[in-house]
Amino acid sequence: MKSLPPLNLVWIKRDLRTQDHAPLEAAEKDGRPYLIIFLWEPTLLNAPDQSDRHRCFEWQSLQDMNQTLAPFHRKVELIYADAVDVIEWFSQNYLLQKVFSYQESGTAITYQRDLDVQKLMLQHGIQWQEFPRNGVKRGLKNREGWDRSWYAYASSRCIENHFQPNTLSRPSFPKSWEVPPFLLAKYVQYLPAMQAGGEKKALRYWSSFALERHTNYHRLLSKPLESRKSCSRLSPYLSWGNLSIRQVWNATRALEKCTPKANLNLRALQAFRNRLRWHDHFIQKFEQDYLYESRAINRAFRHLPTSHSEDHLMAWAQGKTGYPLVDASMRALEATGWVNFRMRAMLVSFLTHTLNLDWTLGTHHLAKLFLDYHPGIHYTQFQMQAGVTGANLIRAYNPVLNGLRHDSNGEFVRQWIPELAALPDKLLQQPWLISEIEAKMYGYQPGITYPYPIVNPHVKRKPMVEHLWKTRQTEDALLEKGRILKKFARLPIKR
Repeated sequence: MKSLPPLNLVWIKRDLRTQDHAPLEAAEKDGRPYLIIFLWEPTLLNAPDQSDRHRCFEWQSLQDMNQTLAPFHRKVELIYADAVDVIEWFSQNYLLQKVFSYQESGTAITYQRDLDVQKLMLQHGIQWQEFPRNGVKRGLKNREGWDRSWYAYASSRCIENHFQPNTLSRPSFPKSWEVPPFLLAKYVQYLPAMQAGGEKKALRYWSSFALERHTNYHRLLSKPLESRKSCSRLSPYLSWGNLSIRQVWNATRALEKCTPKANLNLRALQAFRNRLRWHDHFIQKFEQDYLYESRAINRAFRHLPTSHSEDHLMAWAQGKTGYPLVDASMRALEATGWVNFRMRAMLVSFLTHTLNLDWTLGTHHLAKLFLDYHPGIHYTQFQMQAGVTGANLIRAYNPVLNGLRHDSNGEFVRQWIPELAALPDKLLQQPWLISEIEAKMYGYQPGITYPYPIVNPHVKRKPMVEHLWKTRQTEDALLEKGRILKKFARLPIKR
């Protein structure tokens, strides 16, 4: 019987970087030959929350990693196959001993995939060593001590990864593992309006934020136009793991300790650093209960009197609701993959509170559009903004007031809804108030140049918001609130 050559694998998922990488460090320390693999799994590519822009970002990140690894004769092998089939093939062709990877706080489909992989590895006697990702912990019953643990992780020393030259010959993979040409053509295209993936790009964004852009971070956070520059724009790089939370936390702390501080805004840096903790806080919630993806976490809110209007859902998704700030935000997101937090919250609020649509009808659409989509943040935030947790305040965002307050000169709306560009500032956020004389003066045809509002903008009371508040006071909702707070609420420590 022919003996099989020994081999370990490093399975890259949402950790597309070469530094501060625990699985790569473990593979190097183990001493056995190892391959680095990244999978485009056909069953996952077709999931309703996935989109081409996600694959483009991954592709760019892989090219960046491989450029770094090339001097060591290493590369990340891109494989088009499901994980179970890949592990099975390696177990038959090699003495596969260990697989190193990060834990993934993913959706139900990735959770089931991991269970199947774990079962297969146990059958073959393969050791699967999974490392916690950022400060997220698996198996928690509650959040007692979580903040202290998270701070300890975030403040710890980053891993300095070093690579020995690879002496392993590249395997002859099955032909079916090659990415189909029609898919590759879509995934390798450059999207100039969107941020490009990779460690080097991530570091450039960090550098520009640290040296200049951070100074107005906390002041312009809610502005739909100005925030595109003043925010760090690191969210895609954190979501796909081009940077670790620890790298950014340590870099921010080091910046705060720099002297002189003439060009630093310490208040802005502290506000930014606080949001790094919140980033992992929401992923931790999802790690503790993946049902956030599909059901209201508070059971009392699972049977709301929602509408199922396809026309309203389509208008919302296409940026044709007749509410300028809503439509501008959706169009900007479609084109660039990013809008600020307030605009994201407003899109969810408008879907659920104004249109009375079930929150689950919008999750996949926005997931596809967000270049920085991470399930752990996406679904937990979606429920919070939809008001179905029973533990968070219900925030119904008024698009007109938000437009007047945060886009007062209308630059954001004019950029993304050029058909409204000729209107004066006073009408830009509520064009339905235009008079006949003004319409003729500006060459504007109500309902033709731009749609009429799909729901009456003069209605002050929103039935869904009132229903949510009443539901919060029911015995079932209050009991559920207690359960949710006990399980998911942070017990913060002073820092």
